[in-house]
Amino acid sequence: MSTEDYLKDITEIKNMMNKSSRFFSLSGLSGILAGIYAIIGAAIAYYLVSTSGRDYLILHSKIFNYILIDLAAIAILSIVTAAILSNRKARKNNETLWNGTSRRLLAAFLIPLITGGIYILIKIYSNHYGHTGSLMLIFYGLALVNASKYTIGNVKYLGYVEIILGLACAIYPGFGFWFWVLGFGVMHIIYGSMIYFQHDYSN
Repeated sequence: MSTEDYLKDITEIKNMMNKSSRFFSLSGLSGILAGIYAIIGAAIAYYLVSTSGRDYLILHSKIFNYILIDLAAIAILSIVTAAILSNRKARKNNETLWNGTSRRLLAAFLIPLITGGIYILIKIYSNHYGHTGSLMLIFYGLALVNASKYTIGNVKYLGYVEIILGLACAIYPGFGFWFWVLGFGVMHIIYGSMIYFQHDYSN
């Protein structure tokens, strides 16, 4: 066996190991759309608050409930879009969406995310909701970093950015809305575009 053949075999083995341990069907377009959903949802929330006659939210008020519905709609749309586009990409690559790697990815992502969500709800219903935006960004960033070992490596950098934005939001809570828009809206569009042009566009 020549050195060239040996290196080729090593490369093929490495690629097979990567495919078995990492989820590569993550769609960049789903990230772009998630960012767009977040910006639209933020615009709706801003309109609801600005037309309510107050520049702040009252817990258990009608506007507060509308914003919770708004946030839930953003999350559901983002999840459904990611599932549909990732499934389409997996089929295109002759892969299955639901396998051992994707299950590990989902578990690694959801554990910190659900923990953060429960903690945020506890804080809200204890009338401590001043840092809700920062907590959402921080726990989401931790979820991305935790899940990054099972998918495209640079997901962790998006996670780092979300964590930094969350910490900055904690320092400047008066700008929480804009940090949220930057983290969940603008950064998703930027990151999704990078993934799309690096991994999806050529295919």
